[in-house]
Amino acid sequence: MTEGATGTLEVEAVSKWFRTPRASVHALDRVSLSVREGEFICLVGPSGCGKSTLLDIVAGLTLPDEGEVFADGQRIEGPGRHRLVMFQESALFPWLDVFGNVMFGLARDPSLTRAQRRDIAERHLELVGLSKFKRAYTHELSGGMKQRVALARSLAPDPRVLLMDEPFAALDALTREQLYSDLQEIWQRRRKTIVLVTHNVREAVCLGDRVVLMSPTPGRIRDEFLIDLPRPRDINTPELALMAQHITASLKDGLVAAGA
Repeated sequence: MTEGATGTLEVEAVSKWFRTPRASVHALDRVSLSVREGEFICLVGPSGCGKSTLLDIVAGLTLPDEGEVFADGQRIEGPGRHRLVMFQESALFPWLDVFGNVMFGLARDPSLTRAQRRDIAERHLELVGLSKFKRAYTHELSGGMKQRVALARSLAPDPRVLLMDEPFAALDALTREQLYSDLQEIWQRRRKTIVLVTHNVREAVCLGDRVVLMSPTPGRIRDEFLIDLPRPRDINTPELALMAQHITASLKDGLVAAGA
């Protein structure tokens, strides 16, 4: 990581429209958000509130129509290897084994030798508990294992910011809960800045330092909640459920106010 690089984000009055010959959708309306170094932020809201669009803009995959986004003080004008995205689908390459998929994530760094890339890949497979499966192919893995590979591939290049777009939505409840535990442990060890998009309020409370609640049509930040619960967190504890209930009530109030 270069000198002065911290993994901070500044979203400043960002607006976005999606226009077609027949319609115009106002996806985001003057959204502003600050993310500190090493902070774990969860964006929560109903479908159509623009949370995935905001994540794409932070990733540099989509440009805002108004406003600006800065990473470590530098304006984001496109994708960069210091901001990596982990999607709902693992997006692994089926012709590569587990080790090859993680190695692929390191190919964009010309400063690394092949030996260094192999060492980094080995360490990150150990980090996600898949060292014994490094020669397995994707069709041989469970859904949870695929997401572990995707997480290792995202972390291996040592990004300053990890952007996660509903990475656990397609998994069963038991697998999700195990990955919540794994991700918290990894985050506490690595302290990466993480921005995670989810529909699941309890998931957000389980993982996040701060939950940012978005309202739809157009997408705006409605409220923010500091999650002051000790880690590691268990999604089934009464304290976590109570906080999630409070945030859900605010979410419902926002939908009523918006006429959704």
